[in-house]
Amino acid sequence: MHIMTRKSLLAIVVAVIISFAGMPAIAEDSTVMVGGEAMYPAKDIVDNAVNSADHTTLVEAVKAAGLVETLKGAGPFTVFAPTNDAFEDLPDGTVAMLLKPENKEDLVNVLTYHVVPGRLTFDALAEQIKAGNGKAQLKTASGGMLTVMMNGPHNIVVKDEKGNAADISTYDVMQSNGVIQVIDTVLLPN
Repeated sequence: MHIMTRKSLLAIVVAVIISFAGMPAIAEDSTVMVGGEAMYPAKDIVDNAVNSADHTTLVEAVKAAGLVETLKGAGPFTVFAPTNDAFEDLPDGTVAMLLKPENKEDLVNVLTYHVVPGRLTFDALAEQIKAGNGKAQLKTASGGMLTVMMNGPHNIVVKDEKGNAADISTYDVMQSNGVIQVIDTVLLPN
């Protein structure tokens, strides 16, 4: 009986060791897959975004606007990052028009409207929404306002000044200089 107990105990210890060996490290645990690639919390917003197949239009726009160095800065920033599909939903020719050098000021205004100073995670946004009795106002880097509200227990909607609504499809993509919240709509300032 005593030998049987030792064998059982040994089997349990081996099972526990094997299960821990299969677990990702804590640092890897906070990586999030976006656009088919891991987004690493030790990298900055730009260094992660360039690897996302879902954000090639956004990255191209950030480069055209001359905002790469800004978004590589210390921050912290919260970036509501529209996907390629979100840009494709804009009226035909809008993206091409914004990417022209003569429209750089408008492009900068649209892109910085998606950036809010601070590191606003889902929990931080939900807390502000609760404190605001169902809504919270966020001042963007462009000086405009975004409104965030809950749509169910774990879904936040972001509304722009024109009334367009974006769902956050991937939350809390942590970066060394902030956080990315992936959205399904391009937000437009007044």
